[in-house]
Amino acid sequence: MLEVDEVSVRYADRTVVDRVSLTAARGEVVCLLGASGSGKTSLLRAIAGLEPSTGSIRWDDRALSGVPTHERNVGFVFQDFALFPHRSVGENVAFGPRMRGMSLDIADTLRLVGLAGYENRSPATLSGGEAQRVALARALAGGGELLLMDEPLGSLDRPLRERLTVELRALLHELGVAVVHVTHDQHEALAIADRVVLLRDGRVVQSGAPADVWRAPADAEVARFLGFTNLVQEGDSVRVLPPDSVALGDHGEPGVVRAVTFRGTGFAVTVDLDAGYALEIPVRADAIPTAGDRVHVVVEARRTVVVPALLSP
Repeated sequence: MLEVDEVSVRYADRTVVDRVSLTAARGEVVCLLGASGSGKTSLLRAIAGLEPSTGSIRWDDRALSGVPTHERNVGFVFQDFALFPHRSVGENVAFGPRMRGMSLDIADTLRLVGLAGYENRSPATLSGGEAQRVALARALAGGGELLLMDEPLGSLDRPLRERLTVELRALLHELGVAVVHVTHDQHEALAIADRVVLLRDGRVVQSGAPADVWRAPADAEVARFLGFTNLVQEGDSVRVLPPDSVALGDHGEPGVVRAVTFRGTGFAVTVDLDAGYALEIPVRADAIPTAGDRVHVVVEARRTVVVPALLSP
């Protein structure tokens, strides 16, 4: 098991990771989620030994502080996969172990990631999903049981990224390694993770199973980052209304349709309610009102949650 305890990373007089603690067990995918500058990549680099840090980092009770990166026995998968274009798939996978004087069964390693028989293929002939699997095979080639992934799907287009997220989650669980996966994409994190660790300004603001994080965001800023659009101020708190808690109906809060928008998975309308706030309501493609229409919005209160506007520092 990976154990990170009170780890901090500082650049000059600026703290970019502030006393972060987390664990990742074998067979578990832990996603570090956060906006740019939240500290997630710096924390990953500290775990890898690429960034000086304070606090404790341990793997199976072995202290890693002061241990060089190449002796930590971890695998890396990066955003651009970083495959050598002039080397075959097999040569890419074997490169690291051979540099360290290790022998490797290339065919067996490729079989692990579903690429049996790809040894002599050129990286230029691979699809995005196949290139990702080669990068994963290369990361696993050293025999380590800890895998660090830095935005491994970030360079792919949205449809391919969504398909590979499902495939990657299944493959990682089949391999049974401990995974720390960095992403800024909340959809990717919620789809692939067993546990999400959400960072803001170098600190953990929420940690938990994806469904728990989605169901009960820690505060309004977390809710916005996760993609919730309907947040209603209630005194010092904010009520978060998930998409499935609001709908157009024959009764409810009256209002006027301001705009119709396509949201990738379907259409939604923005309604300016007479009560003085606006909500975005998903609608069926065969029942889309037009701007200016008077409508009623039904809110299913039991599906909503009240959260702080912002967590106290």
